[in-house]
Amino acid sequence: MLKFILRRLGISVFILWLASVLIYWLVTISGDPLKDLRESNADNAAQLMQARIDLMNLDQPWYQRYWDWLQGVGGCFTGSCDLGTNINGSDVLELTSLAAGSTLRLVTLATLLAIVIGVALGILTAIRQYSGFDYTVTFLAFLFFSLPVFWAAVLLKEYGAIRFNDWIASGDMEPPMVLLIALIVGVVVAAVLGGSWRRKLYTAGATFAFVAVVLYVLNVLEWYRNPTFGLAMVLLTSLGAAVLTTAIVAGLGNRRVLYGAVTTAVVGTVSYLLFANLLLAPSSWWVLIGLFVLAVAVSLGVGAAWGGYARKQAMLVSAITGILTSLVVVFDILVANWSSFLELKPRPISTIGSQTPNFTGDFWESVLDTGMQLVLPTVLLTLISVASYSRYTRSSMLETMNQDYVRTARSKGLSERAVITKHAFRNALIPITTIVAFDFANLIGGAVITERVFGWKGMGALFIDALNAVDPAPVMAFFLVTGIAAIVMNMLADIAYAFLDPRIRR
Repeated sequence: MLKFILRRLGISVFILWLASVLIYWLVTISGDPLKDLRESNADNAAQLMQARIDLMNLDQPWYQRYWDWLQGVGGCFTGSCDLGTNINGSDVLELTSLAAGSTLRLVTLATLLAIVIGVALGILTAIRQYSGFDYTVTFLAFLFFSLPVFWAAVLLKEYGAIRFNDWIASGDMEPPMVLLIALIVGVVVAAVLGGSWRRKLYTAGATFAFVAVVLYVLNVLEWYRNPTFGLAMVLLTSLGAAVLTTAIVAGLGNRRVLYGAVTTAVVGTVSYLLFANLLLAPSSWWVLIGLFVLAVAVSLGVGAAWGGYARKQAMLVSAITGILTSLVVVFDILVANWSSFLELKPRPISTIGSQTPNFTGDFWESVLDTGMQLVLPTVLLTLISVASYSRYTRSSMLETMNQDYVRTARSKGLSERAVITKHAFRNALIPITTIVAFDFANLIGGAVITERVFGWKGMGALFIDALNAVDPAPVMAFFLVTGIAAIVMNMLADIAYAFLDPRIRR
């Protein structure tokens, strides 16, 4: 396996070098970097042109400039990385770091949500093939996939930002909206759970009534502007996550795994009390990262202690429960800071930019501000990506579930959960892994249209602006980041293949 990876790595680096030569040459011949100065009527236009020629070494042949750039990139291996300067004299390495950070914030959450939701929908539609739920998800998948990004972004700005801000300013949900939301949730839950038409009607009616009552109570309590969650809800939600994770991964009949997951949820909730001072007012992100790593380590220890003969499964389920419990704790803290955040920013969702200028909130209020800026572009990218992930997962699952070894597993008396999770889904993940790896590598290059519409200065904006200015240095920095990301994700995909299918290791 190591020899295979090293060989692939060597070939990838060679291809990356050839592509860099081609791209640098194409950029240099794509236009005139002095065009704006040639058209200028300024008295010092000649001096400005000469300054730009000296800055960009335009008096040298393109291959000499490429060699200078390549030497600067080679310095990255010795600690003296130099990606040159852009057309305005700014350091490209610093610009790339800022742009890459902005893009990663934008696409990472969207990609993770798209993978989780898309794969889950793909599995459900494969299991419920040709049902009403399958047809509905298929229709919505093709609808979202074909949506023009700029048009969907405008709709999100109107209904997800402007009208949402109008509503949150009043904090009162109108009765028609309450009934509409309850109806939509009832129909979705009935479609997911399935069954006969009578069962679907009962499910939809019960869900409709429950959601409508909950929304009405929250309306009366003005929960939307002054929300509360509390320790009891943290514990109940964590226990629910523990039971659900156990049911999916190992089955509720495996008591050791279930006890480990429940113990993890309880320990996580108690730890929330013990580390409350650090969590409510952290000095930096590193404090939260350290506590998160500690939570995962403790979860693995709890799973190992309870596991017995099912130690690996218990450790996996406990680790997932620990991660979900950590997310629930963070949600509770954010809910507690929501009302103070609204005092600083009465209209919470902005339509432009990645952060609010001159925002003066504390740590968690700043987290809320950043999160609110992420909502619209994240929803947009998630909706578009979910469509492809759900379709690929559905087709891969259907192909796998018709294989002989799946029928054999059923004939041996294994439960449907075990057949789907241990046999069908694991093998169906192999083609999906390829799509996820390359999709994430492509997204690192920047969601160009999304960044333009929402005013994000990410990798896409860096590339487009540099290309329009015939500025090779930022374009090459963009190529370097995306090329390396493609190589790394390709390597991770190969390693994932070996993990999913032991035959590949040999």
